[in-house]
Amino acid sequence: MQRRKFIKNSVAASAVFSIVPSFVLGKTHVPPSDTLYMGAFGIGGRGGGVIRDLTNTQKVKFVSLCDVDNRQIEASTKLHPKAKLYKDFRKVYENHLSELDAIMVATPDHTHATIALPFMRAKKHAYVEKPLTHNINEARLMTTVARENNIVTQMGNQGASSDGSRQAKEWIDSGFLGKIYKVDCWTNRPVWPQGIPLPTVQDAIPKELDWDLWLGPAADRPYYSGYLPFKWRGWWDFGTGALGDMGCHIMETPFSALGLGYPTEAEASCTTNWVGDFVEADYNASCPASSIVRLKFNTEAQGDIALNWYDGGLKPDLPDELKDDETIGDSGGGSIFYGTKGILVTDTYSRNARLLPSETMAMFNPPTPTLTRIEGDTSGHAMNFVNGCLNNTATSSDFAKAGPLTEAVLMGNLAIKAYQYKELKPGKKIGDWDPFQYPGRRKILWDGANMRVTNYEKANEWVKGNYRKGWELK
Repeated sequence: MQRRKFIKNSVAASAVFSIVPSFVLGKTHVPPSDTLYMGAFGIGGRGGGVIRDLTNTQKVKFVSLCDVDNRQIEASTKLHPKAKLYKDFRKVYENHLSELDAIMVATPDHTHATIALPFMRAKKHAYVEKPLTHNINEARLMTTVARENNIVTQMGNQGASSDGSRQAKEWIDSGFLGKIYKVDCWTNRPVWPQGIPLPTVQDAIPKELDWDLWLGPAADRPYYSGYLPFKWRGWWDFGTGALGDMGCHIMETPFSALGLGYPTEAEASCTTNWVGDFVEADYNASCPASSIVRLKFNTEAQGDIALNWYDGGLKPDLPDELKDDETIGDSGGGSIFYGTKGILVTDTYSRNARLLPSETMAMFNPPTPTLTRIEGDTSGHAMNFVNGCLNNTATSSDFAKAGPLTEAVLMGNLAIKAYQYKELKPGKKIGDWDPFQYPGRRKILWDGANMRVTNYEKANEWVKGNYRKGWELK
């Protein structure tokens, strides 16, 4: 099916199919109140793990499985041998739309919205891996479509279902820490190459891979084996770097506990790469090897809050209240919440909450839990989605929450891209001494309501992204 025809048909279909179409499937199907019929897109790697989690709920049946690359799909296809297998997501839409209650999307970041939106417009529930989208406009659109179609949604940031996230909010809401004015977040990512030049080699396309479909909306280019199956995360055209990968996990608790909403400004500093003595490299196609991002928010409950992000081995300042034998976070990262009366430290996914100085733990009377816990903690994230679909209960990371969280994360990436962006000085060429000027190395001011950078027009090009002809979002 041609892309334009597919888009036209998908919009029309949204007015035809009901939100729970499984009744039409005949006597061989369990009623939809007991079983969720799903289609999965991206079924190897992380997608395979999500399929396993959904299968373990014992309430999901996969009608179709779809992946453009057959090299990592064996575990999923063995788990669901009767599911129809496809490479092109449009064929699933064309052949199985009326059979589906919900979809799961765990493809590379740049295709999340492209795949999910047609099904969402046809009123299919949606589980989409983090980050929700590749750019801010897509996140805003996904949030809007989910709300307008009254569908159940969940972003795959499992920490949103953790006990730790809820505990941290309860501790903050107790007032023991006073007003929170700063949060430091960090990760051990990237654990893949970043800050590298574009490949100059062209590899033979594996027979199992449909390279054109893998590219989807991204600009056409020669196949390079280093992009797949995992290292695409470090390239702006496909991934969202360390911040995009882990920000939706680690920033979730600050976002939920503090009601952060849209940031008002962002600035970044990043690793500089060199190709010679005092000669800076121009590797803008790749995310930086390390970065610091400073976001500012204005909240109703807490007032102004600064959120600082560190990745690539960089970490925030150690609090003075930390003793020599104490640590912050864990090997994967963590968060530090600074309040006017005390400090809260958590590990990745907000585990292992503790107060600083540590003596205050003896004086602290933890509040009675008020927030509903998810059975299974982070491992219950898939069941939380399934229950939402079957019983119309709340999910931990519905797009009303996950969309703005993703926007905040991607706002940080705008600042990173602005820091990276450089232009040749008149009369200079790469390899000359001091050839670049840096128009983007500034604080980015953000009008969240209107989804616009107000002080650097170049950055607005990154808000909506670019799409290959025939793959534009409608």
